[in-house]
Amino acid sequence: MRVLGLAILTLAAVTAAAVSIHAAPPPSDLERAVASDDFEAIKAMGPSVMPRLARLYSAADEPAKQRLAGLFYRLGWKSPEARDALMKDVHTPSQGLRISVQYALGRVSDDVAVVDVLLDNMQNDAEILFRDKAACALAYDQIHLTPAQKVHLYEGLIRALDDPKTDVRRISALVLQIQTGQDKGFRFSDPKAARAQAVEAWRRWLAEYRSQL
Repeated sequence: MRVLGLAILTLAAVTAAAVSIHAAPPPSDLERAVASDDFEAIKAMGPSVMPRLARLYSAADEPAKQRLAGLFYRLGWKSPEARDALMKDVHTPSQGLRISVQYALGRVSDDVAVVDVLLDNMQNDAEILFRDKAACALAYDQIHLTPAQKVHLYEGLIRALDDPKTDVRRISALVLQIQTGQDKGFRFSDPKAARAQAVEAWRRWLAEYRSQL
């Protein structure tokens, strides 16, 4: 009986140890700050927290992802890890998450691949809301682009002025105006011949802009 009792006690100790090993670790300061939406605490930790935030994003459910995308937007720190995590959701059908991701991408990256995916969403997404919000992201949130990288953005926008969809021509022209302060006389609802003249004026402007870099 004494041997049996010892075996039971040993088994209980091993089981307790196994439970202890696999128990979830206590949340870190960063995780607590994220959970409580303590922006100032997260900001005080500095840009080095971005890879950890990106890992939290990748492991999160949809509402938490949307909050973290909003956090990336507010921080405005470049991070390839955050860019890669967000890019996985850049075509999500979830309205709130998609919009937050589109807005956040340019705030964490200067990668022209981000510009390309937003241009594609602006022109080709089936939902007009997503097209419009991609245009907003291109207009206001590409904060890390160099002048040379902006050439790539302008080229895409100028191509979109010939899009058969009226709303795409409208938002493309608006983004160009916001980015450059000019409109070159382009009117999205004008006849095709009149639009073509304005598009050509934009192309001449872009060639001059590129030559001055």
